[in-house]
Amino acid sequence: MKLSVKMTALAALLVSLSLCLPTAQARDDTLYPLIKDALELGKAQGKLDGTIKFYFSGQSHPAVASRLVQGAASSKKTNSANKSDEEACHWAMLSVLVAFQERARKEGGNAVINLESYYKKKSYKNKDKYECHAGSIMAGVALKGDVVRLSN
Repeated sequence: MKLSVKMTALAALLVSLSLCLPTAQARDDTLYPLIKDALELGKAQGKLDGTIKFYFSGQSHPAVASRLVQGAASSKKTNSANKSDEEACHWAMLSVLVAFQERARKEGGNAVINLESYYKKKSYKNKDKYECHAGSIMAGVALKGDVVRLSN
């Protein structure tokens, strides 16, 4: 009998404590870092060699000789531990650009045009900034664009 009274008291204490604790929520902050910063990181790290050109929505580009893949998409996440949100975003963006670089090479293209952020299938078009979502442990970027062969 004494054990059940103690268990009931303990259960009541745990319930009341849980009501006092703040609820844990996952962080999902939306940032709009500069594209040029991610491109510079890619060049500095030797991951973007310049053979494939990237043109974001609203940027002019040479004439398209052939359209190889329309609406290609890539989404990447990166660990944000020991990084600022912006730094983690740049690394995630770099991963997406590397994936597009590889896809363009595979398809015989020399550029990706009409690039736009496409996080959770929601378009964000900007020639200077991209959309990134940063959380406590991960940051993610998604883009879509057209793989093409541009005229020289």
